[in-house]
Amino acid sequence: MVTVTSVKEFRIEREPSANTLGRGAFVFTDAYSVFDWGKMPDEIPDKGASLCSMGAFNFELLEDEGVPTHYRGVVSEETGEVVSLANADEPPTEMAIELTQVPDLPHEGRDYDYDAYHAAAADNYLIPLEVVFRNSVPVGSSLRRRTDPADHGLDFDEWPDGVVQLEEPIVEFSTKYEEGDRYLSRAEADRIAGLADVTELEQVAREVNRIVTDRAAEAELVHEDGKIECLYFDGEVRVADVVGTFDENRFTFHGQQVSKEFLRQFHKRTQPEWTAAVEEAKAEAKAQDVAYWKSLCETSPDPLDDEVVTAARDLYTAGTNAYVGRDLFDTPSLEDAVAAVRNL
Repeated sequence: MVTVTSVKEFRIEREPSANTLGRGAFVFTDAYSVFDWGKMPDEIPDKGASLCSMGAFNFELLEDEGVPTHYRGVVSEETGEVVSLANADEPPTEMAIELTQVPDLPHEGRDYDYDAYHAAAADNYLIPLEVVFRNSVPVGSSLRRRTDPADHGLDFDEWPDGVVQLEEPIVEFSTKYEEGDRYLSRAEADRIAGLADVTELEQVAREVNRIVTDRAAEAELVHEDGKIECLYFDGEVRVADVVGTFDENRFTFHGQQVSKEFLRQFHKRTQPEWTAAVEEAKAEAKAQDVAYWKSLCETSPDPLDDEVVTAARDLYTAGTNAYVGRDLFDTPSLEDAVAAVRNL
């Protein structure tokens, strides 16, 4: 059985049950998505292999540090066997994982029934939360709109101009399966987490953040922020989905974004009518208490120019080479890839 998301396919080999984990795989494609739009008109060559390689590298780092995950290895392009990233013959596009249960989340408009979700989940389920960690607060961050510096123990009366570098990461919780995801109070997150403990979720997120931040620094990358998703099985929280890639997290190299954020900002700058229409549709859906905002958006994104696609490909692949410390891809140096993006 194969399920398709906007950027990767999800193959099920053995279904999970209330008492057992299943088995399956993520198959990474070269599609990309920004602003929750879903699949965009273009593909970025080698993006799927880049994300799979970087995700596998991070899962193996986590396992070495004793952090439980659902990762089993990558699938060899040549033999089809599940192997470590170091033993993959080519940059992989398929990641083998253990599967947990993901029950339906019933809703009426924007009223979601988490009690029904957990009643169906037993004690083996994907926790319906994203745990977000921030090492800095850039201009334009939603954190500035939603909170005051004092809420995070920062010694400012109001948010200053420019990026705020944090001595201690800020950890937040947001919904995962709601059509318009929202940030939650700790009490709300605890209720939505079910049997899983939000304190443990926060501890796991901080440990993942530390490991990814330290590795990024070795490649002269600055890890700005990211998120994790987790499953709960047999009384244990395990890191799920994919960790620490250029789609899930934001990194910079000498001040330049080396992540999907580059594509977000490029669309804001070059297709402002579309990005504004997306924001208006989301606001209108919220006002109407309807879940599916995209049906209210009458504007669609335009394809990217070839030079932008090439620059994006080189940024993903050069960044991955630098992060994993191997020449997995035939690509320019990270310095040259960043210079090309700056010139767009």
